[in-house]
Amino acid sequence: MKLGFAPEDEAFRAEVRAFVDANVDPVLRRKLATGMRLEKADHVKWARALDDKGWLVTNWPVAYGGAGWSPLRKMIFDDELQLAGAPRGQNPGVAMLGPVLIRFGSDAQKAKYLPAIRRAETWWAQGFSEPQAGSDLASLRTSARLEGDHFVVNGHKIWTTMGHVSDKIFMLVRTDPDAPKPQMGISFLLVDLDAPGVTVRPIRGLDGGDDLNEVFFDEVRVPAENLVGELNQGWTYAKFLLGNERTGIAGIPASRQLITRIRRTAEARMRNGRPYADDPLFKAALAALEIDLITLDQMAMRLLTAPDEGASGAEASLLKIRGSEIRQALQALLLEVAGPTALVQIEEAMTDPDYVTAIEQQGPAAANYLDSRKLSIFGGANEIQRNILARAVLRL
Repeated sequence: MKLGFAPEDEAFRAEVRAFVDANVDPVLRRKLATGMRLEKADHVKWARALDDKGWLVTNWPVAYGGAGWSPLRKMIFDDELQLAGAPRGQNPGVAMLGPVLIRFGSDAQKAKYLPAIRRAETWWAQGFSEPQAGSDLASLRTSARLEGDHFVVNGHKIWTTMGHVSDKIFMLVRTDPDAPKPQMGISFLLVDLDAPGVTVRPIRGLDGGDDLNEVFFDEVRVPAENLVGELNQGWTYAKFLLGNERTGIAGIPASRQLITRIRRTAEARMRNGRPYADDPLFKAALAALEIDLITLDQMAMRLLTAPDEGASGAEASLLKIRGSEIRQALQALLLEVAGPTALVQIEEAMTDPDYVTAIEQQGPAAANYLDSRKLSIFGGANEIQRNILARAVLRL
């Protein structure tokens, strides 16, 4: 069996590259090359450029502005954006909430929220994890009691990415504390982050960033019309959302980009009078990871071209596990190759031209390595994903 791309797919790949070259401005490109964190304004600008082209909500149905692409075409698009150095999408409204609203939301919710998501006018955060409910999400405690035409929300969410710059949050709340199973008493709710009683507090990460947050809810009143789907059916909607998230966390394009960066860094760095790239142990380590990535990529392609068009359930869990492990291993290898330059500060890289060449090859390798540790937890810890595989595949 030969897995390859048709001529029209290769032509599309070239079109995406040309679009990125024409629309990613030099300042943004330098930020990306040096591994700097992008501001919300950077993401908004890029999102609107994609929307003008009709390429922002490619995972949505055509009736809602989607591109109508096959899963394989979407994969090519995601690959090329990453490889060409374009910003990664950071608004969960596009990748996560939009598909949930289209599938389960009311007509009023679709009309109210989807257009604003498309134009990056509304920035959403995801409110799932809690201090005592991360991997075991069904044990969440944030409550929402119905009083008249409002829910009253109390609780605490954590690891809320970009919560400090978001306008709204979609979240799981417990609406039936007496349900026979924890999963049966959860609902999916949309909440304004500027509502009275909401407090957002940034968390400083190991990598020095502050894009993760805690969000506290103290008697927050939320209109009942902000309930997505049916009461106590939020677990169903969460599984639908997390299936898409786990596939994305596989990060195959990001791993390809990392391999290129590792190779360039190894060619530039000298060790014992020779390029690090000539070290046989380094060659073997990089080759093994490349083989793992090729295998994962072929698996993803088979799933994306299958009749049911996409990964779900056990397949999504497998992609998430292996993809996150490969990305972490690549970050560790880059850290080893970068050596002392892994600790170069981004501020120096942007102001001192002597640093620019080196830092553009590996970016802030130490900070990125630390940041990558979260990949095996995001979207459901890998240990939980192995339990899913054990039940769904091995029937254990």
